[in-house]
Amino acid sequence: MHVFVTGGTGQTGPAVVAELVAAGHTVTGLARSDAAAARLESLGAAAHRGSLDDLDSLRAGAEAADGVLHMAYGGDFSDPDDMARRDRTAIETLGRPLERSGKPLIVTSGTLVMPAGRESTEKDEPDATGIAAFRIAGERACLDFGARGVRAGVVRLAPTVHGPEDHGFIPMLIATARATGVSAYVGDGANRWPAVHRLDAAVLFRLALEKAPAGSVLHGVAESGVTLRSVAEVIARRLGLPTVSLTPAEAATHFVSPFMAAAYGFDGPVSSSRTRELLGWSPVRPALLEDLEHGDYLAVPAT
Repeated sequence: MHVFVTGGTGQTGPAVVAELVAAGHTVTGLARSDAAAARLESLGAAAHRGSLDDLDSLRAGAEAADGVLHMAYGGDFSDPDDMARRDRTAIETLGRPLERSGKPLIVTSGTLVMPAGRESTEKDEPDATGIAAFRIAGERACLDFGARGVRAGVVRLAPTVHGPEDHGFIPMLIATARATGVSAYVGDGANRWPAVHRLDAAVLFRLALEKAPAGSVLHGVAESGVTLRSVAEVIARRLGLPTVSLTPAEAATHFVSPFMAAAYGFDGPVSSSRTRELLGWSPVRPALLEDLEHGDYLAVPAT
């Protein structure tokens, strides 16, 4: 299969591109810069110059492919409506060339769209008033193509997709601990986050492209819920810092933004049982706390 990929040089993208190439697929990745193009080529993929706002480039990439994987997401988190608009427009542009073809269109979302306080499944509706409601428009834009002859599906990734050279939520938590001298959690820290290793997520994306039925909503989750207190305690012990509980108001100023504070206090366990059964996906890589203990997260920063 010739797959057109957006976000192939981002946090999870290189692992996905490498997984697809290793499985015998041909990959072309969207590249905004010479550095991104070189990175894609180093992974065995071809580079297609353009950006999410270059709709002609997106359309051409999709038209030339046997399937599309959309992982890129950008914009200003202070303007979530604009981020949602850009993402929806990109998905609609990528999907139209695939209409009535039966080709796959797999779009990335996140499990933070799900309701708080209970374990959600793939069949549950996302929370239209929740912390990540701005991702819902993209999900719906993708799934709408299922009625137009596209094998459309959504992969909701855990908020922490961990592994070497991570630059997501967990490294930001560690950086805040280093800067403030305390490893913090919100309230009693019993709130739960799903987690998945990047290499396990890459396998899921490949399986979704290869065989997920139209209309599939998949959860990229290896662990359904790791408490944020347990994460903070590992960070504290490894850095030789105390742990501290923050109120939501204190968290809003302690962490880098109110959004990050809300995310670190979010309780959102998620099941991936249906995803595993549907695709035969079986995560095998290290768990999050094991990765914190033995991975590169808490290495001494270079000076």
